[in-house]
Amino acid sequence: MTDEVALRCVVDASVAIKLFVNEPWSNEAHALFNHLAADPLARFYVPDLFYVECANILWKYVRRFGLPSEAAHDNLVQLSELMLQSIPTFDLMIDALDLAVTYAISSYDGCYVALARRLKLPLVTADEKLARTLSRTSSDIHWLATFPMPPLASLT
Repeated sequence: MTDEVALRCVVDASVAIKLFVNEPWSNEAHALFNHLAADPLARFYVPDLFYVECANILWKYVRRFGLPSEAAHDNLVQLSELMLQSIPTFDLMIDALDLAVTYAISSYDGCYVALARRLKLPLVTADEKLARTLSRTSSDIHWLATFPMPPLASLT
């Protein structure tokens, strides 16, 4: 038995997309998601809009940067195979709106923040502006580049 605790957090689309496109902090995204792959007790939560957001980001890569649409499709298939815990946005929309109005963030971002607050878990984002905006609030939000990555829990 180990004293280490499995990683549990909310991740947003800006983090997950780095698994498929090479951007700054992609290595950190891979390290984060290694927890999900290596530790059966790790849990990453997302609002269900996460998947459409990822599809939209990949669409932008197809349109703006020439990513082959087949690659974008394959990326979404791989994303769907990750063991993410999806929560309906229906359950988050009121809190998301309140957060959006209070902190001048999008309601989409508000969904992630609302989910993290509801579950009492940290939100990991690659959106530095969002992390900075909410850094002095009661939200437990971490910018991916500075997220204190815990060691992988021992599986023995």
